[in-house]
Amino acid sequence: MRYKFNLIMAVEKKKTIYGRTVYIPQMSFEGAKCMAAAFHSVGINARPSPPGDIHTYDLARRYLSGDECLPEAVTLGNFLKITQQPGYDPAKTALFLPTSNGPCRFGHYYPLAKKIFEDRGEDDVMILTTSSSTGYEDIGKRAKDFVRTAWRAVVISDILRKLLLKTRPYEANKGEADMVFSQSLNWVCQVLSIPIAEISHRVRMQRLQEVLVNIRQAFAGIERDASKKPLLIGIVGEIFCRLNDFSNENLVRIIEMHGGEVWMSDVSEWIFYTRDEEILGYIEHGRRFSFSMLGAQIKLAIMRSDEHKILSVFKDDLQGYEEPSNIRRFLNKTRPYLPREGARGEMVLNAARALWYYEKGAAGVVDISPFTCMNGIVCESVYPRISRDFEHFPIRVFYFDGIHSNIESDVEIFLELARNFANKKARRSTEG
Repeated sequence: MRYKFNLIMAVEKKKTIYGRTVYIPQMSFEGAKCMAAAFHSVGINARPSPPGDIHTYDLARRYLSGDECLPEAVTLGNFLKITQQPGYDPAKTALFLPTSNGPCRFGHYYPLAKKIFEDRGEDDVMILTTSSSTGYEDIGKRAKDFVRTAWRAVVISDILRKLLLKTRPYEANKGEADMVFSQSLNWVCQVLSIPIAEISHRVRMQRLQEVLVNIRQAFAGIERDASKKPLLIGIVGEIFCRLNDFSNENLVRIIEMHGGEVWMSDVSEWIFYTRDEEILGYIEHGRRFSFSMLGAQIKLAIMRSDEHKILSVFKDDLQGYEEPSNIRRFLNKTRPYLPREGARGEMVLNAARALWYYEKGAAGVVDISPFTCMNGIVCESVYPRISRDFEHFPIRVFYFDGIHSNIESDVEIFLELARNFANKKARRSTEG
């Protein structure tokens, strides 16, 4: 079964999204805020859900059996926290909860959340999900405009995160990169949220590029400490857990604190992968020359065009941090270890990305996964072979289950391995 993940919204019958506040799950704050701005562009009030913490996690556990993965518990708990806010009204609340098919427990989030809210007597809450079979019934003619703006929101949030992570380890004044990042996020959200009735896609892109130029200058203006020489560490893993600070116990900042610079896989990588899976599905079912295939290719071309226009502003800044330009060639890297025909989803992306980071000069790779996650378990079984085949490249899986522990010593040990690898590689390069 191939993954399908289309930004096509399924809305429950006899409910309207207008007059409600849509809450966006916080995989990352920047991603949720940019997506909320995209909703604003079609006249829908939206905001990020409350951030995860021990309280929200405990809220979720009251309704769970214990078999659910950590991202499901964190997402549910954050939604339940909304019900405790002053003025909460189920009839004026909507929860945005993407889903997909495939073997991952991700497909379980939506039906479970729907059942829990119904059992609580709050079935007036609207749950918006992604579906390949229904259109944006409530948004109507503005659905395609929303999808276009939402895609730009994803790409921009990826870029802002990348700028932050490649700048913060070098800052001379602690907190300056975070401050510029927060300001930059506000700037782009102002443009993303402009109503579509007031602006064309072409003009919105022009304004976004203007803002991104200012953001580039703001990050360039951050004073750097030339004495700092962080180790480049690639981050892969389950998409929610690697992006959500509560879920991964702020692992990124811990790596930075102990002398690392993080390069994290983008959200857009997953979306390009699911698009390619859709195209391959048409080919497998004899629909290579179909209107469905044509539509998929046109959508992909538009996505690539928008991505190129956004990235072009940072062409000089991202040298050495380039992302794969062709998802199919990228995934071929992992064929000897996890061929995509037999391994679906994040596991094949993570294995390929580990090899990508090696080629880009990283000193090691950290895989962030929820405890019992199938993707993490499968990848952990092949990482030793990848490491052995590529000069004993350090790769470590960190599992998380919501029970916070002291992981600093494990991070220090891994970074020492990464430092030794980098030093040996540098010596071999000098000797050669």
